[in-house]
Amino acid sequence: MIRVLVVEDTPVVREFLVHVLSSDPGVQVVGTAHNGEEAIEAVERHKPDVITMDVHMPKLNGLEATRKIMETRPTPIVIVSGSSNASEAAWIFEAMEAGALAVAESPMGIGHPDHEATAAALIQTVKLMSEVKVVRRWARRRTEAVPASVPPPPEVRPLPAEVKLIAIGASTGGPPALHQILAGLNATLPVPVLIVQHISPGFTEGFVEWLGQTSALPVQVATHGQRIRAGHVYVAPDGYQMKAQREGRLSLTKDAPENGHRPSVSCLFRSVAEAFGEEAIGMLLSGMGKDGAAELKLMRDQGAITIAQDKESSVVHGMPGEAILMGAATYVLAPDSIAAVLSSLLKPKRRVDP
Repeated sequence: MIRVLVVEDTPVVREFLVHVLSSDPGVQVVGTAHNGEEAIEAVERHKPDVITMDVHMPKLNGLEATRKIMETRPTPIVIVSGSSNASEAAWIFEAMEAGALAVAESPMGIGHPDHEATAAALIQTVKLMSEVKVVRRWARRRTEAVPASVPPPPEVRPLPAEVKLIAIGASTGGPPALHQILAGLNATLPVPVLIVQHISPGFTEGFVEWLGQTSALPVQVATHGQRIRAGHVYVAPDGYQMKAQREGRLSLTKDAPENGHRPSVSCLFRSVAEAFGEEAIGMLLSGMGKDGAAELKLMRDQGAITIAQDKESSVVHGMPGEAILMGAATYVLAPDSIAAVLSSLLKPKRRVDP
């Protein structure tokens, strides 16, 4: 039985979330709270397995409550939001930076055609996050760009060929890692960056907005057929498989999900391996499951430089861990070292558009 604490300041919404979660026989709502201060007290009292957390609340908001909980009694936290607009996104993803594991859409009301699907999605997210072993987060400042003086690890090897693009895959725990990596890259990065991040539908635009706040590189949601440009970051949109084409354009398709995901890291990496071979860098970050692991090995077999996030810095080491076990990683690194390695490997000589 998964024990859940529901934190939500609006009584009607709070009762609705309790109803939705309690409808699953494997979930027990052990308590509720209507602000961050109550949430911190309730965590100590009930010791839940998972917390669903509102963002905007009186006295202490969801962001600060998340920080406090992760510093005192680390517990898997799912941010539940009824809005995915840009202003809300900053709060949501800063909460993830503070230790929240995932964001989920607040279920649609009973009678809405999407009620069952959105309710099931929330329950599934809560169940999945209950399996994550979280660790204590010490108070820390907001992620900043990696200083240019930070030396890359000494084992950086010469590139086998001129790199044409970077492909990155991430899931649970990926947003803060991506945030740190992109913040550490210079605006003169001579290649484009393609990203597949598993995230709840509706939150990709806000995620892109948040990434762009501290990145020197323009970040955008990918569109079908667009030409990818050096020094730009393209994030796969909700509900589409993203593929890289040799002529330097993106293809978005409604192909079937892979490993349960659309967009799928596996789909992106396979297209990059086929189209660019050794002229690519592949990177697999924190995430649950194995999406992209075998395809990162395929990229390495084709001669590409490949990177997997290390266990110590990963919120969930499933995806990169699987890749490491397969021998898919040229480097195993933390996000700050990843940014340094990329900067070293891709010293700007001239910008490369595929």
